[in-house]
Amino acid sequence: MTSGTPAFTETSPVARSRDADNTRQSLLRAARYRFARDGYAATKVRDIAADAGVNMALINRYFTSKEGLFEACLERVDQELGGPSTPDMTVDKIVQTVLTKVTASASDDQQLQLLLLLRTSGDERADDIRRSILGSFTERLAATAGWRAGDESTDHLLLRAQVVIATALGIVMLRSSIKLEPLSAASEEQLTGPLGDLLATLLPRP
Repeated sequence: MTSGTPAFTETSPVARSRDADNTRQSLLRAARYRFARDGYAATKVRDIAADAGVNMALINRYFTSKEGLFEACLERVDQELGGPSTPDMTVDKIVQTVLTKVTASASDDQQLQLLLLLRTSGDERADDIRRSILGSFTERLAATAGWRAGDESTDHLLLRAQVVIATALGIVMLRSSIKLEPLSAASEEQLTGPLGDLLATLLPRP
């Protein structure tokens, strides 16, 4: 080792910080899958810890509780779906985002994002987070079609955007949980046509 070069050992603050962040991310990935696929009530923290390959006590260390872990998963979805509208954001781009998430395989992270928004823990704060995520995403979608906050003449576009999201969530639920055929077995190519037509009808281009 070159003289003067700092050595980061496994006991150094940098190493501990790195390990803590990796552990936290592993728990979030495992929890998202469990919560999305099994629901909040059926998910056991010991199973999440086992999936992540860590001690169950670390869930309380990093997230305080099972509820705190669920909220952290929702906040991650908010980060992934969120963000303000930009000048280059168009209806077509957002519709493509919706199509990608809806037509993904049942185990794909794209569908887990949407499935998680359908799960409830019975906690008011978690429900507020879910409502905020859905509200901000539909407002972004509606804004690209011409909706303006406070302008009642454009409120129908917000309603249309909410119908788009409701449709997407419904399709994901039917494909992943109820296994309604032929919808459940439909390929991305088979779904893109009819779903694209539906979304194009609901969301007019400004």
